[in-house]
Order: sequence, then structure tokens, then C-alpha cells
Amino acid sequence: MRSMKQWSQLKGENSWTMFKILAELVDGFETMNSLGPCISIFGSARVKEGHPHYELARTISERLTEEGFGIITGGGPGIMEAANRGAYENNGISVGLNINLPFEQFHNKYIDKEKTLNHRFFFVRKVMFVKYSQAFIAMPGGFGTMDELFEVLTLTQTGKIKKTPIILVGSDFWTPLKEWIYKTMGEQYSYITLSDVDLMPIVDDADEVIRIINQFYGGDGSHGLQHTFEL
Repeated sequence: MRSMKQWSQLKGENSWTMFKILAELVDGFETMNSLGPCISIFGSARVKEGHPHYELARTISERLTEEGFGIITGGGPGIMEAANRGAYENNGISVGLNINLPFEQFHNKYIDKEKTLNHRFFFVRKVMFVKYSQAFIAMPGGFGTMDELFEVLTLTQTGKIKKTPIILVGSDFWTPLKEWIYKTMGEQYSYITLSDVDLMPIVDDADEVIRIINQFYGGDGSHGLQHTFEL
């Protein structure tokens, strides 16, 4: 019988990491608890001002601010900057959940100074994104955007968080993915319930985003503005 594999290196301080995690959670809760209802906007860090996705994210953010919502982003450049900028320049709440990365990430200049959080751990950052958001808007993006989107979809589908609007912006970008999920994951393999695809409508303009959110929180009043989950 072969011997069991052994770690090549095991750091003794790993057990102390929990205190770093707790400190990051406490810092996040103390900052975020003072905010009102917010909307999280996800999207690529690689687009520049003037790009259609940048300008649309900025417009959506401006409109959401006019509706009384704060804006939460990952705090970096690209779509994140555009969304923060839309809120910041419209005198709205602009929050940035920055993450320490070896490339791409640096906090943009359109975040309220006291509302910038710097995260070491992705999972703590996701707690802040999810707990304080009344809706999630996914603009076109890369792996990070997909990770954030599917995290929210999974938590919603499994009932771990309250149902909130999850809106995909950009039909050219999102329609092929949504069709693949429906046809391959759903119809071909039955790995999801087909109705789960309805959790994520696709739109192309700010008016549709506002309509979906207002319709969700208007109506019969069954969807109150509250945290998506409690720890």
C-alpha cells in the first residue's frame, strides 16, 4: 500500500487566520450597517470611459441613485468605476469593496472616502456584496463577474438569501450564455430546473433596469427593503 500524501509545507499561523477574517467581517459590518438599501453592480475591470458598457453602467447608476438606492461595486476600474461615478456625481451613496490582487485592481476615485473597504478574502467581500444589496446588476465581464453572478444565483436558487432582482444587462453578451444554461444544463442534462433561468432577465437599457426593480419592490408590498440574509 502506498503511503499517504503529505503537505510539502504547512504554515503554523494558519489557525490564526480566523482573526484576520473576523476583523475583516467586523470592519465591513460596521461600515455597511450604516448605509440604506443599495444595489450591487458587477462588470469588467477592463473597459474604459467612452465604451458603451462603461457609459451604460454610469447611466444605470445615476438612475438608481435618483430612485434612492446606494451603489455597491468591487471598487476597481472599468464598469466598477462607471457605476461608482454615476452615484458619486449624482450625490448618491457610492461604496467600493476593493480586493487585493496582483494586477488590475485599484480603487477608483469615485467612491465615498469613508465607504471604501479593502478586502484580503474574496468570501468576506462576497458577504458584503450580498447581504446589503436589494438587487444585483451584471454588466458584461470576465471570470470575476461570472463568479459573482453565479454565487448570487446559487444562493437564491437554494434559498440561502431572499429573492431579489438579478438583472443581466447586454443581450448580445448574455443571451448565448443564458441559452446554453437552458438548453444544455436544463433540457439536455436536467442539471437545473428550467424555471431557474427566469431568475435572470436580460435587458439593454436603464429604463428596463429601473422598471424591474420598482415593479419588484412595488406591487403588493410583499418584498420589503431588508437585508438579503442574517448571519
